[in-house]
Amino acid sequence: MQKFKRIAAMLGVIFLIGIYAVTLILGLTASPAAQNMLMASIVCTVVIPVLLYAMMLVARVLGHSEEEPPAENEKKKKSSSDEKKKINH
Repeated sequence: MQKFKRIAAMLGVIFLIGIYAVTLILGLTASPAAQNMLMASIVCTVVIPVLLYAMMLVARVLGHSEEEPPAENEKKKKSSSDEKKKINH
């Protein structure tokens, strides 16, 4: 799994560098179609890293919730409700 993460990270870095290079090249050209492609490239430069970050956050949250067995969740709920009862009395 660790090897897969490293390969995915390297592919992501190469992809982002490619987007930045395309943005630079399109910014320097003067063709009429280049302006639309430049705008799309600039949007992708912002949107893709934000989406990747959001997916990592979701994966982290979902990954931690599945690691804990349900039996431990029940124990925590009971102990927290017992503590509330003690505080209320």
